[in-house]
Amino acid sequence: MDQLSDQENWDRVQAVANSFGPAGKLLLQSGRVLVGEGKLVKQSRKKRQAKAFFLFNDVLVYGSIVLNGRWHKKLKVTPLEDILLEDLEDGVRMKNQWLIRTPRKSFYVSAASYEEKRAWIEHIEECKGRVTQGGDRRLDFANTWIPDQASAVCMRCSSKFTGTRRRHHCRKCGFLVCGPCSRKRAVIAHIDSTKQLRVCKPCYLSLGVELPELTRQRWDSGGKSDEDELECYSEEEEAEHSLEEEDPSRWMDSWSPYTYINPEHIRPQT
Repeated sequence: MDQLSDQENWDRVQAVANSFGPAGKLLLQSGRVLVGEGKLVKQSRKKRQAKAFFLFNDVLVYGSIVLNGRWHKKLKVTPLEDILLEDLEDGVRMKNQWLIRTPRKSFYVSAASYEEKRAWIEHIEECKGRVTQGGDRRLDFANTWIPDQASAVCMRCSSKFTGTRRRHHCRKCGFLVCGPCSRKRAVIAHIDSTKQLRVCKPCYLSLGVELPELTRQRWDSGGKSDEDELECYSEEEEAEHSLEEEDPSRWMDSWSPYTYINPEHIRPQT
């Protein structure tokens, strides 16, 4: 493949940005190069989902697929220097998988073939190496969330989950826990430096915060309790909780393969 011209590269970057609507404007950065793109299966809390991934020379971008790839939503952008990849063997439910770890969120992804998996990993590592020049920073990474279907009981007290005793996730350890075992909230700086996040009792104590006595639940004028307010903090979690699990094998035949735009064209000429 011949080296892409500056204009060809910029047209490609703009096309990706435009596919995300107004949110995509933040992708239009000087010196940014689209290196590769393709679709991967991402393990979410409730199910596995096909996501569109875009590798640039400085960031990894992914989002939900709308209208068969013509449009995307829920843009997520992670600097390559904040990413740690861990290669994994095939699992029962996920083939050609690996782990993408970041300070805010860590998750499993899988490719349509082993060759695509190796291409993604090698190209991400190559671009990251150019950004960091071999000097990785010391970072705290988020733990992966245990999928909902992995346990029928709370992983702290062993109480069975029911229609009223719902599943939740501790944001520090990623365990599936019930409401009574995760009433505490704490700031986890590498995930969000301002929000109080749901944590289980052991993680709350491990963060060095004294465990206070439980106080009587307060109710506001609208009839909502403190616990009700805390339930609403994560839109992404609630959206995924309501979805039925899907079988990603249905998508494989219609997937376009991972496209490596140009291995030589890392920075546009100025």
